[in-house]
Amino acid sequence: MQQEKSNEDHSRLFNITAKDLTAGNRRLVEVPYTATLSHAMNILVANSISSLPVAAPPGHWIGAGGSMIMESDRQTGAVRKHYIGILTMLDILAHIAGGEHNLSDPTDLDRKMGSQVSSIIGHCLEGLSLWTLNPSTTLLECMEVFSKGIHRALVPVESSIESSNTISGVELVESSSAYRMLTQMDLLRFLRDHHSDDLKDVLSRSISDLRAVNESVYAVTASTSVSNAIKSMKAALLNAVPIVHAPEVAEEDHLQLINGRHRKVIGTFSATDLKACRLLELQAWLPLSALEFTEKVSGNERETVSCTEEASMEEAIEKVVTRRVHRVWVVNHQGLLKGVVSLTDIIRSIRAALL
Repeated sequence: MQQEKSNEDHSRLFNITAKDLTAGNRRLVEVPYTATLSHAMNILVANSISSLPVAAPPGHWIGAGGSMIMESDRQTGAVRKHYIGILTMLDILAHIAGGEHNLSDPTDLDRKMGSQVSSIIGHCLEGLSLWTLNPSTTLLECMEVFSKGIHRALVPVESSIESSNTISGVELVESSSAYRMLTQMDLLRFLRDHHSDDLKDVLSRSISDLRAVNESVYAVTASTSVSNAIKSMKAALLNAVPIVHAPEVAEEDHLQLINGRHRKVIGTFSATDLKACRLLELQAWLPLSALEFTEKVSGNERETVSCTEEASMEEAIEKVVTRRVHRVWVVNHQGLLKGVVSLTDIIRSIRAALL
């Protein structure tokens, strides 16, 4: 009887589709390619999101990664717009901190924030990663896609592409009258809220037992400036880094990423912190160190989200979902850094255990 129940749970969980996972999600929030960075940032902040699809008229642009993701009229099928890429908070940060800039000159920031989003897309690799998932893609297939480091995908409300063309649900060609965004966080929130017996068994295991901990962890020091932190993160394709206590390192190490292992974590510098930041504040805070910046943005109340290797996967998911962060720093009992568990690591290790 127990075995039957387990099989039933298993099939119920695995019959969930991308359409089910996005059913409660709001309509897509997007920007036109002509929008300024300033306008785009206002939209990100107002909606408390960290990325925006960028839409352009059809026929003028090559989509990110060669994608052809179109919005078309429901009645006639005529193509109205083409999604050409994704704009993230890291793109905006990297643009502000990049090139020659005078942090004390307000006109410099104004000029940069007046740039069109189309000129910024793809400066960071993630902006070039624009994918759709067929609505019938199963939960496990969604997990496979997200375990490869893809953070989000568009799910058409009704797909005009036959599902026989799909490879494991991921597509670069799609046309639909509307889309919803499915993110790694949506998937984890679903897993947290819909426990089957199979899933319970997996989630009760430790993150170390499930091999979710990535021991390669780069950090910045308490003295690293915001602009150096951003440039280093952009080069390493990281959206966040721990800030560590490292008084003994050489002067040049404050300018770049260092190995964070066995150092004490004193904060997190994250591109998504910008969601709480208005332009005038940003202007004043850019010359600060990354640690001072995070304290300003979070008003001193942002404790570092961390756990030990013995923590269960359920605890790790609870932390990322409730705190709305995209990674948990793994520390030992003295608070020294041992590694990191990202949303990608969590999804990859759960999927491996379920299979």
